[in-house]
Amino acid sequence: MQQSICEATTCTTLRWMGYNSRRPHRVPLISTTKRKKRLQFARAHQNWTVEDWKNVAWSDESRFLLRHSDGRVRIWCKQNENMDPSCLVTTVQAGGGGVMVWGMFSWHTLGPLVPIGHCLNATAYLSIFSDHVHPLYDQRAV
Repeated sequence: MQQSICEATTCTTLRWMGYNSRRPHRVPLISTTKRKKRLQFARAHQNWTVEDWKNVAWSDESRFLLRHSDGRVRIWCKQNENMDPSCLVTTVQAGGGGVMVWGMFSWHTLGPLVPIGHCLNATAYLSIFSDHVHPLYDQRAV
């Protein structure tokens, strides 16, 4: 058909069919291998008590953008489809101008936020750990 219809008619028809316009859920892009490893970790630790978790320290590094572009996307899906893979937008850690930091926390303490000016390889990670984490736990032992 060569006949065109207006946007309002299209939106009304889609709503009548049970679809709603909304922004998609943002979920991290995770490989199949990492997904399996995360599930394996969750299953191995599902019976841990609060006391067990008190002995764990968590660390991660993140990049924070200095510039932000809004790339908003809207999708049409039914209410029960909001977590369907076709209704999701994957995200990756941002590139471009920004600052990379490393941080850690545990039940007992909050570690410092350490700026990272280079690639974080095993040597750099161990250096951050010895410079910033060991002193925190040495203080607790006193």
